[in-house]
Amino acid sequence: MKRVLITLAAAVVALAAAAGCGGGNRLSIATGGTTGVYYVYGGGLAKQIQANVANTQATASVTSASVENIKLLATGKADIGFSQTDTAADAVNGVGSFTEKQPIQAIARIYDNYAQVVVAPGVAATKIADLKGKRVSLGPPNSGTQVMARRMMEAAGLNPDSDVTKSQLSINESVQAVKDGTIDAFFWVGGVPTAGIVDLATSKPDMKMLDTSDVLGGMQTKFGKQYVTLDVDLAGSYKLTGAGSIKTMAVGNVLLVPDKMDEQLAYDITKTLFEKKAELVKVHTEANKLDPKLGQQVEPVVLHPGAARYFKENQG
Repeated sequence: MKRVLITLAAAVVALAAAAGCGGGNRLSIATGGTTGVYYVYGGGLAKQIQANVANTQATASVTSASVENIKLLATGKADIGFSQTDTAADAVNGVGSFTEKQPIQAIARIYDNYAQVVVAPGVAATKIADLKGKRVSLGPPNSGTQVMARRMMEAAGLNPDSDVTKSQLSINESVQAVKDGTIDAFFWVGGVPTAGIVDLATSKPDMKMLDTSDVLGGMQTKFGKQYVTLDVDLAGSYKLTGAGSIKTMAVGNVLLVPDKMDEQLAYDITKTLFEKKAELVKVHTEANKLDPKLGQQVEPVVLHPGAARYFKENQG
């Protein structure tokens, strides 16, 4: 009888512990590769959510980025996900990498991603069309980088499946492949500076980054005005030898959540994102771009009601 009572007591304690955990939130933030901005930013956001949203634990997870992140949100395997707006647009329309409309909404637009086409030292290329016949990584499968890389190549008149020797490497793998001499160039779509490219530029200061402004018109015609052109200061951002600024393609980044997320939780996450901007800037300078007016520009994705409430309360 005594043993039964002890066992029963242990079961009650276990149930109470489980109930305690169930009363809080455990949030998984789907980011990207470990040397990309998504992962660094996501880690900083996780820390701020955990510190400022009651009864909430948050962790950043490594992923292939945009496409995979959205699929993780849709299947309940992630609670917050970073994505480029072009991939998010495909998701809500059920096109491109998605066979049906995905049940996602947006917390905020946070900063812009830059298309960075890195060319190994000694490789003759000044524009995307010059990559024909070369060994090129388009970014990992299920990434926004690969979506944008393929579109940029097509706009430059290249078939990404037959005009280059294609590989599908993460930012970490791409950087190492250039160091090893196994690829000639790689595409990366992310914030500036990206830690992996900083690392590469340190060991290969004679690497190049291509101006991609010549494909902007074709991209906008076929895929929409979400693509814009921005300048990258190569000398300031990456300390490249004899480099100045180039013009490249850019696309917005959004934080996404499942459309079924609790409204108050979404509100609290949005509030933390903007009110802890100073702390996030210490993690990565791209957080300087956080601005409530920009934050609401998430079309064609719909703002989550919790995020919309935050923006309504904090207009102007």
